[in-house]
This record gives sequence, C-alpha cells and structure tokens, in this order.
Amino acid sequence: MKNPSVIVITGASSGLGEGLAVAYAAPGRTLLLTGRNQARLTGVLAACEAKGATAIPALIDVSDREAMDRMLTDFDRENPIDLLIANAGIGHGTGKYLMERPEQTHELSMINVIGVSNTVMPIINRMAARGRGQIALMASVAGFAAVTQSPSYAATKAYVKHWGEALHGRLKPFGVEVTTICPGYVKSAMTDANRFKMPFLMETDRAVDIMVRGMEAGKARVAFPWQITWPVGLASVLPSFIATRLNSLKRKPKLPPID
Repeated sequence: MKNPSVIVITGASSGLGEGLAVAYAAPGRTLLLTGRNQARLTGVLAACEAKGATAIPALIDVSDREAMDRMLTDFDRENPIDLLIANAGIGHGTGKYLMERPEQTHELSMINVIGVSNTVMPIINRMAARGRGQIALMASVAGFAAVTQSPSYAATKAYVKHWGEALHGRLKPFGVEVTTICPGYVKSAMTDANRFKMPFLMETDRAVDIMVRGMEAGKARVAFPWQITWPVGLASVLPSFIATRLNSLKRKPKLPPID
C-alpha cells in the first residue's frame, strides 16, 4: 500500500520493528507502536515524533488475546488502520544443546504464532468491511524449510509464512492486501546472540528499505536476500530423503542435564 496514514507495528521497541517505525514516520501519519520494554519504546516514539509523526505507545504483550483485541478494536474505531504490521517475534538459539528448552519452545509459540494471530484477527473483518487495508506478517527464510539449528523457531515461522500466504488469497477479493515478509539474517539484538555463521548478514536499514518497497508494491511475499531464499526454496521442494540428508547435523550436540 502506498502512503498509508494510520499504521500499527507490533514489536516496535527494537530491531526491525524499530526500523520500520522510523522509516514510516512522517508528518500526517499516525503510528500505534507496541512493545514490552517501556524505555526502548519511549526512545522509538521520540525518534518518530522528531520526524513529524503522531506516535502512540502501547506497552502490551501480543500473547494476551483479550488485551490485543480490545486495544486494536478500540484504536481502529477511532483511527481506521491502513497498514497493520505483525512484527513482534522472538528467537532462541539452541546453542551447544540438543534444541530449544521446553520453556523457550512455549514462549516461541506464544509470541511468534499466537501473538501474530492475536494481532491480525481483530482487524481482518474490519478491513474487509471497509474494502481496503494491508496486513503484513513477519515470517523468515527459516520458514521455507526445516532449520536444524533452531527447530522450534523454524516451525513458528513456517506457520506464519503459510498462514500469511493463505490469507493473501482469502482476503484479496475483499480489497485487503496481505504481504508475508521472509527476511534472512538481519543485524539486531536477536542475531547478536547467535553463535553460528550467518551468511549474507544484512544491515537493518537495508532490510527495512526492501520491506517497505515490497509492501508499497503490494507484493504477496517479500523474501530476501536471494542468495539464501533460492537455496532454501529449492530445499523445500526436494524429495524428503534428500532434504533430510542435507539437513542432518554433522556432529552430535550436547544433551541437556537430565534429572
């Protein structure tokens, strides 16, 4: 969508959410920005207001369905949303152990899956009734194929990718655009914690520019960089006996302590 006036961005207190908020900030635009860290969110609001935007903070957890429904519905009644970006997400690397811990897998599901649903569902019917609007969902290239380094994270992003692309076809007849964003590695606090090689690691500003241009063009999928999306896209259509062999770990990870 070109020139949206009212924009909602979840997870706007850092990383890609912060970058998108600042990129969209401009005179005449209203931004509802959510996050869980008040200090960081306050800093992002100040940066957006310095560019002339009206920035409204919402300290909220996207996994709280009732709170998200109430907040988004009330806001949309007063300020019909043009662009909704379900960006909030987390990642937990497996590190040296077998895979993500049980509590991490639960948190990943609550934020990356349930949180995205809680963000999108309150607005779908309202946009469809107006016959306009755009919804963007932050998936990942990890959602294209099984990623051994972080199985639970990859599974949550696969859900977002498939759900977003299904919504694109479902909502298109109602005039609502849906864009699923699948970035590769982008510099952020999340990637700073990774202890493995991250090919084609991209600066945040460059990634945000690609996303904004893709959303403005109304693309169904914005996936980048091509050096990663092409190989993982190919891996996703390979016969299972080949894909699983290519994706198998070459060395055993450390098992966690067992009671």
